[in-house]
Amino acid sequence: MANAASGIAVHDDCKLKFLELKAKRTYRSIIFKIEEIQKQVTVEKVGDPTESYEDFAASLPANECRYAVYDYDFVTQENCQKSRIFFIAWSPDTAKVRSKMIYASSKERFKRELDGIQVELQATDPTEMDMDVIKSRAA
Repeated sequence: MANAASGIAVHDDCKLKFLELKAKRTYRSIIFKIEEIQKQVTVEKVGDPTESYEDFAASLPANECRYAVYDYDFVTQENCQKSRIFFIAWSPDTAKVRSKMIYASSKERFKRELDGIQVELQATDPTEMDMDVIKSRAA
């Protein structure tokens, strides 16, 4: 099933890994990559449940676009344990224009495939998705 806007399909593994993150908490994060030759979104890397947010953020490439999902655990002011699933559209300023366009035009359809995303972030540099931003958006 290709995306009408960009012709990019979503590999079944993307949905399976996301369901495992959401339902079983098998992973802390998933990084997705668009394979331009195959014209589909694939899973590039999964993060162990013990992975820190800093490890996750450091695994995003500095000069290439990616989609990522991060399961953020936190404690509310009422001392309740909560979790939010973040969708991060990583599109650094240094990425190729063509890549940024493909990721931008495929984002909405890809996001719809991942049922259960609670917060979306668009980031062009690491400061736009640092821990302070995550904390403020999770509340």
